[in-house]
Amino acid sequence: MKIDAIVLREIRMPLVQPFQTSFGITTERRIMLVEIKAEGFTGWGECVAGEHPYFSDETIDTAWLVSAQELAPALASADPEHAGKCPNIFGQVRGHRMAKAALENAVWDLEAQMRDLALAELLGGIREVIPCGVSIGIQPTLEKQLSEIEKEVAAGYKRIKLKCKPGWDARVFDAVRKRWPDIMLSCDANSAYRMNDIEHLVSFDEFNLLMIEQPLWSDDFYFHSLLQKRLNTAICLDESIRNRRDALAAIEMESCRIINIKNGRVGGFSEAIAVHNAAQERGIPVWCGGMLETGIGRSHNIALSSLENFSLPGDVSASKRYWKQDIIEPEVVVSSEGEITVPQSAGRGFEVREDLVRELTVRKEEIRALAFA
Repeated sequence: MKIDAIVLREIRMPLVQPFQTSFGITTERRIMLVEIKAEGFTGWGECVAGEHPYFSDETIDTAWLVSAQELAPALASADPEHAGKCPNIFGQVRGHRMAKAALENAVWDLEAQMRDLALAELLGGIREVIPCGVSIGIQPTLEKQLSEIEKEVAAGYKRIKLKCKPGWDARVFDAVRKRWPDIMLSCDANSAYRMNDIEHLVSFDEFNLLMIEQPLWSDDFYFHSLLQKRLNTAICLDESIRNRRDALAAIEMESCRIINIKNGRVGGFSEAIAVHNAAQERGIPVWCGGMLETGIGRSHNIALSSLENFSLPGDVSASKRYWKQDIIEPEVVVSSEGEITVPQSAGRGFEVREDLVRELTVRKEEIRALAFA
């Protein structure tokens, strides 16, 4: 694959409504997009790093710096045989997995187009439709929280996930269960609790949750293992799982019974597939988490979710939940049955609205392959 140029862009997009987690409130996203031109084709990637180093130690600004100075030049001079070679090309750079994922995933998009394959097929996906859940942020009042849940249940989503934190958890779950005793319900703490909260966390068993996502430290397996032994409810690990080795360690230590795979968190499709396979071989179900992506990142999540062991509804919801106007066409739509159809056309299956991307661009840098010949 002869790469001609790599273009980094920063765009800014306001959310339809504020999204609150235990970290804080997000109202606008600064997003780094990657555009790779090669042999007459254009592949797109999206960096999911946030504005602040809260979810992970990466931010859009660290991702930009490392991509522009290290990763993009290495890729531009490598002419990769196929997308699966990207981890080796980036291997000298430690960490910065979200930056690596943005570039690697654009190469997978390119390869799919060049081979006239749907991205899902190239990845090894087998699902024609994927089941969708929805992640609902912390609301200013309980009444507003219930109203948001009612809206998403009516929309057909197969699983409702509630962000939670100390002081905003059991009372909310109790109210939800009284109103919707049978919906598939889970919660996500984003590492908001500690071991002195263990008895409180054990009380969550009474709410018949599908899972409790990342209740403790973001880098922990040991204490999650201790907590899982006390819980009937499955723990799902998110932030703790950075790669296949982490997944194997967590499974061996019985730190979780479910794994959330986020493309950017693990460094791109190659490692995401490796985590998926390791979990599948050991009977651990996985699902695809979201990071407030635009349609570009969302289309990557759809393709990834088509793999066999993505057996639980993921956070791959409709474009309109987050954006007044997405940067792809058609926008991502969820059916009344709570499902997304996996595209069968070459590449990601969604056209990028390049006119809108240019309009939203606030920063741009181009790395040309000739500079590294």
